[in-house]
Amino acid sequence: MALLKKITLFLLVFSFLCSTSVFADEASIRDEINQLKERIAILEKKVSDQDKYITTQNSTVQAQTQQINEYEAKFSQFEEKLKRVPGEPMKLMEGLELGAGATFIVQGTNNVNYDGDGQTLKKDRTDGSYSADITLAKEFKEVNGRAFLHLEAGQGAGLEDNLTLYSNVNRDAGNSENRVEVTELWYEQGLFKDKAAITFGKLDPTAYFDQNEVANDETTQFLGRIFRNSPTAEFPDNNAGIRVAYLPAEWLELDYGMFNAKGSWEKIGDNLFNIGQVSFKTNFLNLPGNYRFYGWANNANHTKWLDAEKAKETAYGFGLSLDQKANDIVTLFARYGWQNPEVYNPELTATNGSYYSLEQSWSAGLQVEGKPWGREKDVFAFAVGQVMPSGDYKKANDGFLAKTEGHLESYYRIHVNDHLSISPDFQYIWNPFGKDVAGDTNGIFVGGMRAQIDF
Repeated sequence: MALLKKITLFLLVFSFLCSTSVFADEASIRDEINQLKERIAILEKKVSDQDKYITTQNSTVQAQTQQINEYEAKFSQFEEKLKRVPGEPMKLMEGLELGAGATFIVQGTNNVNYDGDGQTLKKDRTDGSYSADITLAKEFKEVNGRAFLHLEAGQGAGLEDNLTLYSNVNRDAGNSENRVEVTELWYEQGLFKDKAAITFGKLDPTAYFDQNEVANDETTQFLGRIFRNSPTAEFPDNNAGIRVAYLPAEWLELDYGMFNAKGSWEKIGDNLFNIGQVSFKTNFLNLPGNYRFYGWANNANHTKWLDAEKAKETAYGFGLSLDQKANDIVTLFARYGWQNPEVYNPELTATNGSYYSLEQSWSAGLQVEGKPWGREKDVFAFAVGQVMPSGDYKKANDGFLAKTEGHLESYYRIHVNDHLSISPDFQYIWNPFGKDVAGDTNGIFVGGMRAQIDF
């Protein structure tokens, strides 16, 4: 029995010792597991922070890449503008455009018919002139507005101060003095989703009225004044003015302008030139055309030819200007004008100081692009026209012939490169100043050369 008790006691002690060891191992394992969980939690937090950092970095890289692409796109656009078509404005920044050009003209004649110095009548003469233009335009897209500044410099009257004509031969000429002036400065506001616009400031009336696609730019098209604008419309020089345009349809435009009729900015409301125009934009047989009809009135003081005591009369008139594509290379044009024949403007005189007034004028011609002879950018043009003096002017000047003055002009514009064109120009005038120049009634031939530089 004693032995059995000893064995039983031994087994109990052994079992107790074994269970204690197991409990000790479980506690140790539990501690290790808890430590591992803490380390895993720390590692997971670090991984999460790393992911957030990487995400932030990726966003930054994407934003920088997008900005670089935008800069590259803007630089590409600017670089493209540096290779723009000459004569078109260059965009310096969003909405800001710069344009520049220069025109040099040399003309010679076989018959000077104004003897200003007592030595030149019926003599040969060659004169020159130049002009330089700088334009700056800014578009305000957020308000649908636009501002424009035109600076012009130049010198030389050309042959114009040596010829007595109803309509002279160099529309680009100024005077003998070197000059720099602001020729245009205006603001234009678009209205009603571009269905209308209002423009005000120092304006050029011929930029909005009596326009023509092929006979409206003395720097690249016809030089003679009769072919630039109707000589029977008393357009004032660039001056204070306002112009309103309304486009009820794509094919129709209505314009009205009111300008100071005199050179100064004094008493603007007392001397007004008013003009209204209706323009039809056509597309017959897929060939574009423009048909413009206008009427005007100038309430600056005019004198009646047959009653000199009536010195506060109004001049008025009407006209039309047409241009129509005949095919891909030929464009036709025509103009007609009429003005009140009973009055004259005492501030407008011929080169010899004589008063005169016109009653009617017409001109017509064509422009041909050089594609058929392998010179696509060259242009040949021809025009003919007549200026008819007022009948009352003839009656008031007993003995005057007051014949119809005729004009013919042709030029060929040679595209030398994208920055230079040269235009030989030829004009012939018959019945100059209606054959009423003392001592000379012969026709006048004018030959010239024009160089146009586009920056």
